[in-house]
Amino acid sequence: MADRTSRVSVKRKEKKAENKTNDEKEKEKTKCGKKQEKVAKKPEMTSEPCAMDEDKRNGEATGAAAAQVKKNDGNGEFEPIELPPFEIVTGEQMSPFYFKFQFRNVEYSSGRNKTLLCYRVDTPGGSTEPLKGYLEDEHATAHAEEAFFQQVLPDSNPSQEYDVTWYVTSSPCVACAAKVANILRQRKKLRLCVFCSRLFESEEPAIVEGLKALANAGCKLRMMKPSDFEHVWETYVEKEDQSFTPWEDCKENYDYYMEKLADILK
Repeated sequence: MADRTSRVSVKRKEKKAENKTNDEKEKEKTKCGKKQEKVAKKPEMTSEPCAMDEDKRNGEATGAAAAQVKKNDGNGEFEPIELPPFEIVTGEQMSPFYFKFQFRNVEYSSGRNKTLLCYRVDTPGGSTEPLKGYLEDEHATAHAEEAFFQQVLPDSNPSQEYDVTWYVTSSPCVACAAKVANILRQRKKLRLCVFCSRLFESEEPAIVEGLKALANAGCKLRMMKPSDFEHVWETYVEKEDQSFTPWEDCKENYDYYMEKLADILK
């Protein structure tokens, strides 16, 4: 009798324990479901402020419309949306690190996705102080070459003569070469000499034709040699007490690019 009573008691305890276990499982499922729901909702909550921050940053600038990708929750597809443009940055001097990275005349310019343009504008006779500074672009509507003629030297005085010198991180793209060539044909009293650190996509036929058209319009195209890099360092870099030391393959890369440019323009 005692054994039967104890067995019944044990079964009740087991049943109670089983019920308790099932209850705990249900609670865990409910918890997991809520947790998953929170995780699923988190991107929706955080993406909006991020987009607002991005809009705020871009809204303060001028330059080119960048594309942002937005997910359509209905069909899971991604569609581009237009953001306010980035600005063309202008200044008088750049940091030493910036110069050494952006102007290095490597053959493969990985990570160098912008153009830096250092300029000097002289008027014949030296009646005024030369105008000097630099421009840079990144995802901008107007590339640095075009921005120069919009912001630095607009056609406000057609009768004035100008001698313009550029030191650029890479040669112009097809569109910029065409625009600059057109400006030179229109502004007969403007003389332009462009020193390039690297050649941009010089194997492309359209680029080759663009550089030829630029030269035919009167632009003098040159590659930057070690002394040109030193000149940019001394004139456009916030170097403090640092001196310029050419990188190991500076002269070798200059020779390589000079031969390529000569082949293009011959």
